[in-house]
Amino acid sequence: MVKRLIVVAGNIGVGKTSLTERIGARLGWKTAFESVSDNPYLPDFYADMRTWSFHLQIFFLGHRAKQYLELASMPESAILDRSIYEDAYIFARALHHLDNLNERDYLSYRRVFDLLVSKLPPPDLLIYLRAPVSVLIKRIQRRGRAIESGISAEYLSLLDSFYDDWMQNFDICPVLTIRTDDLDFVNKARHLDIVVERIQDKLTGREEVVFPSEA
Repeated sequence: MVKRLIVVAGNIGVGKTSLTERIGARLGWKTAFESVSDNPYLPDFYADMRTWSFHLQIFFLGHRAKQYLELASMPESAILDRSIYEDAYIFARALHHLDNLNERDYLSYRRVFDLLVSKLPPPDLLIYLRAPVSVLIKRIQRRGRAIESGISAEYLSLLDSFYDDWMQNFDICPVLTIRTDDLDFVNKARHLDIVVERIQDKLTGREEVVFPSEA
């Protein structure tokens, strides 16, 4: 079988972890997830974002690069929850925009990020999940994580705008964009079937274009 390395991207609450778990189980792929419970900087970061933003971003960058390289070197196919690219183009940018990451630290971080990413093998596919902010808010509230209690619609909208900017210029690998507001791949097997089919078609270069019939 051909080795595949897939990364999943998208805003908070859009369904990245759920999709990664289910794709991994369905296709027998290795999975990797974002480091939250063992992140030593998160408590300090939420207590004082301006002081700890740079440290947090460097931790995430190192953690994600290590994950990525380990999975890239394995013979098995793998799918990663959250791409390393979002660290810089979405979250570090947001911290800088909100004045929680000063210019000096932001530029230093970006130099390290750009150098590191330039040495990574590209993924075979980036799956970009999208949903309206109103849907994201409902999902975040429903899962009830204390660490996410302060996330506002304004912040999610800011991240959405940064995702739009990033996607317009992303050319490292093919992108499969999936709207998740009307998808329930957790509880409906057919919805997961559809997503798996789209992923496999994208990986093999099969994309059907259907034109409406003339009246």
